[in-house]
Amino acid sequence: MTENIAIKRALLSVSDKSGLAELGKKLAAMGVALISTGGTAKALRDAGLDVADISDVTDFPEMMDGRVKTLHPKVHGGLLARRDDAGHVASMEEHDIAGIDLVIVNLYPFAQTVAKGAQRDEIIENIDIGGPSMVRSAAKNHDFVTIVTDPSDYDTLLAELKESGGATSIDFRKKMAAKAFAATAAYDGMIAQWFGFSDQGQMFPPTLPLTMSQPTELRYGENPHQSAALYIPDGSSAKGIAQAEQLQGKALSYNNYNDADAALELVSEFRDGPPTVVIVKHANPCGVASGDSILEAYQAALACDSVSAFGGIIAVNRPLDGAAAEAMTGIFTEVVCAPDADADARAIFAKKKNLRLLLTGELPDPARVGMGVKSIAGGYLLQSRDNGQITQDDLKCVTKREPSEQEMADCLFAWTVAKHVKSNAIVYAKDGSTAGVGAGQMNRLESARIAAWKAKDAAEKAGWSEARTIGSAVASDAFFPFADGLIAAVDAGATAVIQPGGSIRDDEVIAVADEAGLAMLFTGMRHFRH
Repeated sequence: MTENIAIKRALLSVSDKSGLAELGKKLAAMGVALISTGGTAKALRDAGLDVADISDVTDFPEMMDGRVKTLHPKVHGGLLARRDDAGHVASMEEHDIAGIDLVIVNLYPFAQTVAKGAQRDEIIENIDIGGPSMVRSAAKNHDFVTIVTDPSDYDTLLAELKESGGATSIDFRKKMAAKAFAATAAYDGMIAQWFGFSDQGQMFPPTLPLTMSQPTELRYGENPHQSAALYIPDGSSAKGIAQAEQLQGKALSYNNYNDADAALELVSEFRDGPPTVVIVKHANPCGVASGDSILEAYQAALACDSVSAFGGIIAVNRPLDGAAAEAMTGIFTEVVCAPDADADARAIFAKKKNLRLLLTGELPDPARVGMGVKSIAGGYLLQSRDNGQITQDDLKCVTKREPSEQEMADCLFAWTVAKHVKSNAIVYAKDGSTAGVGAGQMNRLESARIAAWKAKDAAEKAGWSEARTIGSAVASDAFFPFADGLIAAVDAGATAVIQPGGSIRDDEVIAVADEAGLAMLFTGMRHFRH
């Protein structure tokens, strides 16, 4: 393994030409001979540089619309030859192959071509062949060849050359080789994903190469003894918490990201609705409300469970104003997520140095397709994301009494929230606000009781004459396997119920609902969330 390798001859072939001219000039000033291809050679010549065409090296013209230009022994021999191997050196001399010490390559914009909605033929033409071959050859032979695939590394390369007198160190070459192999792996992964998902229409292709990059190391995971990092999926994907602009506050933790994502996913269900506020604690909503303004919605959401809201995450579906910001800073809050915030809101939040303010821009589409991945011992579980939605037309009334207009609205509101509550989930709602939330219990009866108890506690704290479960609608994320959970809801004061239906005891549950004078709606869809 050779420590320092002088850079005498460089091959440049890039799709992304940012920083190319400046790099070429500095390499030339160091006495490095430049070899290039097609558009890259033209860009370097336009910058006034002397460049040898790849065809001058191979003694073979570029052909087939540029598909064949660098796939040649005089290129790959110059990249792969070990300079300390007598046999390799003899082969280079016999076949007139000159060594290439530096390769600057980035690949055809495959992901960008797919993202812009290009036709299949254009997508196929943006699958790079020669580029990855040169990258892999150079990276494999990093003992002697330096490979750079990212324009953001140009300055680092130049600093390395300056420090080492026109050479690169083995540590630098190893680092660049690792990055190069990651780049080609990600590139091939995106191509494989496109072929499997889009071109072949396979939900679960035989091999699933998921590629991620741009890691942000977090302070720790769910607990201090765990390590954690945030990665961004390569290629096009929905924008969310991972892409949000953080205006202030300390770095987000693993739990902050997880909870903020839960809050954003839920508030996005209301992106076309009235001003809505979601308050989340430990990935479960503890208060959700819609109103005429974000301030009004926040006050109603907070009243649902002001104890759990302490140290929670807030997400809103409208830009924040000063009045809402003033109210939100009244208690300790970890994170506030909003599409935007006006100058007054920003100034108010700025006084709370530990509060993180995240601006998300447009909210993600709750109906978008996607895939969820969960690791288990020895494997991974994959499923399509729960983008199931219902409208009033999808509902079936199974009781003698039909719901009123307000009960119908509250049923749909409660159902939307219940979709984002950990199972077993029970949600009471009234007048566009949650009244009580029961989450994550091992049986549905306990979830119903906990949600009712929380509603009573909220009423006592607010000084209301009765809990907001009186006259409310109640949603269950899955069917009632027995009537006991429904009876608990009746005892809490609910007058309407929305649930999937489908239990072998549906008739028993419907009979109890009729006896209590309830209106009950079946959705035919459940929303387990584990």
